[in-house]
Amino acid sequence: MSTQLARSGLRTAQDSVTMLDRNVRRTLRSPDTVIMTIVLPVMILLMFVFVFGGAMDVGDGAYIDYVVPGIILLCASFGASTTAVALSLDLAEGIIDRFRAMAIARSAVLTGHVAESLIRNLITSGIVIGVAVALGFRPTTDPLRWLGVVGVLTMFVFALSWLSAALGLLARNPEAANGFTFFFMFLPYVSSAFVPTESMPVWLHRFAENQPVTPIIETMRGLLMGTPIGNSGLLAVLWCGGIALAGYLAAGVLFRRRTRT
Repeated sequence: MSTQLARSGLRTAQDSVTMLDRNVRRTLRSPDTVIMTIVLPVMILLMFVFVFGGAMDVGDGAYIDYVVPGIILLCASFGASTTAVALSLDLAEGIIDRFRAMAIARSAVLTGHVAESLIRNLITSGIVIGVAVALGFRPTTDPLRWLGVVGVLTMFVFALSWLSAALGLLARNPEAANGFTFFFMFLPYVSSAFVPTESMPVWLHRFAENQPVTPIIETMRGLLMGTPIGNSGLLAVLWCGGIALAGYLAAGVLFRRRTRT
């Protein structure tokens, strides 16, 4: 029995790698996706630093040091949300039906999309950080804290990618899938990403303090800039874990429903 389980797990892993390779190749062959993956995050960074930066007061320190963690999360939110459109497009084009006719693990289709999203967004985040450093971003972190930043970012993208996959399966067409994920891009704006939450009206401040993005940003900001983290680290892990689990379970159920014969 254990041998059979090991073989099944190995086969699923191999199928997932195949699906990952397929999704990476499709991304590289899509100029629009490449542009959105690389150019758009850099443009967002430049806009906030040079257009809005002069009007922002975040206390001590340069605004670029404050805003970069938020920009990273904003771009990751946008990048992870494209998983919904890609998966919905696969369903609309009928490629999922072809996969079902092959001797591959069904779960590999979903894990291939999520793994591609994770790799793509980590690369994008690295580019954004590199450009930010060139513009004057000066993190005061050490190698161990850098690993923490990568870990938090990985959890965040992983969680949103699974949730995005579930929304892509819930939508009836790629356009609807794109609309469903708009909320991903809205949350960072109503958080501590760009201004301290204390500067917001009381009712908005309460929402910003208690939504999932704020503790994740505060954790990354603390790791990068040495600011206090408090209980944000624990909250970030709990939020990411909860979102990932909910997205994974929902995606599994919806995928079985959408591919039911």
